Amino acid sequence: MSTPSLSTRLAAEFLGTFVLVLGGCGTAVLATTNPDVGVGWLGVALAFGLTVVTMAYAVGHLSGGHFNPAVTLGVAAGGRMAWRDTPAYLLTQVAGGLVAGGVLLLIASGQEGFSAGESGFASNGYGDRSPMGYGLVACLVTEVVLTAVFLWVILGSTDSRAPKGFAPLAIGLSLTLIHLVSIPVTNTSVNPARSIGVGLYAGADAVAQLWLFVVAPIAGALVAGFSYAVLFADDEAVSLPEAMET
Repeated sequence: MSTPSLSTRLAAEFLGTFVLVLGGCGTAVLATTNPDVGVGWLGVALAFGLTVVTMAYAVGHLSGGHFNPAVTLGVAAGGRMAWRDTPAYLLTQVAGGLVAGGVLLLIASGQEGFSAGESGFASNGYGDRSPMGYGLVACLVTEVVLTAVFLWVILGSTDSRAPKGFAPLAIGLSLTLIHLVSIPVTNTSVNPARSIGVGLYAGADAVAQLWLFVVAPIAGALVAGFSYAVLFADDEAVSLPEAMET
């Protein structure tokens, strides 16, 4: 099967990131505010996992289904994609997140009195912006470690020795688990595009803390990518789009 063109891969990454941010953050912003019918943190965790599963099956065979700058860098560190393609992926993912955040803001603003800044707009934070008041170090460790876990799952489930066709399920379930652990701590990033996509609309305080949710996920992803390549080297490694094929 021929490798999709870069433009096709970027279109898939834009769409996947857009749906991930709109679906996951949209659930947090729109479906958790009413105590009588809100889905709660469990619902938000499931929403993020479901968006990854569905979009990985929909377009993962085209682009690898990263939808996340940290994943792209971790996959490159693990030898599953060319480093020369990473800048285009990163810019496209951030753009997809920002467009999704803009669409979500437009929808949420349809409710009288809504304020992205006052609501938090599903942004990530530490200290007084952490959902349960966790400090900077705790939030940093959480994001680094859980992003590394996410990348180990991605690289392992797409390994040529892994069962075929199940990678999207493993990846989506792992993202759900990660959210169950970390929503109380940081509101869960593990994805700079997700954090930037809503954070830039959520006011100055959210923007001031965005650095953590860019640096920490990238650090965790690089640790996982390089360590997987050393510890579990796959002599028949294929690109992520090929691994996503069922």
